[in-house]
Amino acid sequence: MIDKVLLFPYWLTLKIRHFMYDHGMRKVHAPDVPTICVGNVTVGGTGKTPHTEMIIRTLLQDPEWNGRNIAVLSRGYKRKTRGFQQVVCEGSARQFGDEPMQIKRKFPSVTVAVDKSRKQGCSFLSDPEKVKTSRKGRKCLHKDFPKADLIILDDAFQHRAVKPAVSVVLVDYNRPVFKDHLMPLGKLRDLPERIGAADIVIVSKCPRYLDPWERSKWTRALKIRKDQHIFFTSIGYDNSEAIFPEGDPRYLYTRKLILFSGIANDRPFRSYLSDNYKIIRHFDFPDHHKFTRADIATISRAANAYPTSVVMTTEKDCQRVRDCRNITDNLKQRLFYAPIKVNFYSETEQEEFSTVLNSYLK
Repeated sequence: MIDKVLLFPYWLTLKIRHFMYDHGMRKVHAPDVPTICVGNVTVGGTGKTPHTEMIIRTLLQDPEWNGRNIAVLSRGYKRKTRGFQQVVCEGSARQFGDEPMQIKRKFPSVTVAVDKSRKQGCSFLSDPEKVKTSRKGRKCLHKDFPKADLIILDDAFQHRAVKPAVSVVLVDYNRPVFKDHLMPLGKLRDLPERIGAADIVIVSKCPRYLDPWERSKWTRALKIRKDQHIFFTSIGYDNSEAIFPEGDPRYLYTRKLILFSGIANDRPFRSYLSDNYKIIRHFDFPDHHKFTRADIATISRAANAYPTSVVMTTEKDCQRVRDCRNITDNLKQRLFYAPIKVNFYSETEQEEFSTVLNSYLK
């Protein structure tokens, strides 16, 4: 009710927009290959990139898709380039965005591309010949650019002009959409009722244990229909890795840690690190923050003040840290990140998710 009164123009604009797409007043493009849309109705923080990576792993382990050409299409938020670009492992977050770089470096065999226009990006990925004949796109084509057999659309739930084969929508357990409000009063960038258009709903960032009663409560609150599927996942982290080749793993055995991050919500990451380290300094930057010379100098001063400490950041942030040219050799030895991953509560749930996903793709 608050949204309809205080934010009526924004609420009405969203209602009209979705009405026009739902009733055929605006054109919708169906890509030539199966597509999976991963998105949300909030501004950041639900774990889209880790879940995109989870879906990639699920497909690579599936006999149906293993060996096929899987592609990921992202907008490439805050990149300096324009138009369609194919992401390469040697590239930078400045060129392609931090999230596409993270995915490409984790899955080198997967084609990763960025394009603000999801329709054009899907067209190029499903038919590389169109890139060759495109004046804007042909300079971005590399030798290893196969035709995609399947496309994963990262953060594309609001892009109604493209109709995917299956929509996966994420909801943050720690910030229920049914208790939130539209921006700027809250974090909702779309109407919460749009969750009803998803094929699969994933409640992300859940606690380590979630009882059946809690799951039922979420299912009722999100008004999940019988033809929808709901899953619950938690966030985990793998062993820390050095950001630069100069990284000295001996620093990981210290008890003191300096943390810096530029993501929407680093609370789960801080909680994970607190189990093994005492966080003596914490620098919290805005989401997708471009680290400046001054930022690096601030972090370096803190590291110098605690010479035995390890300096840690998130996996997404480390993609932007690699773009920085003013990092001293001493700091490079102490810079580490923890690879993020998504966990289901059991192998049975993981297998069920794989089965449901495949049922839409077929």
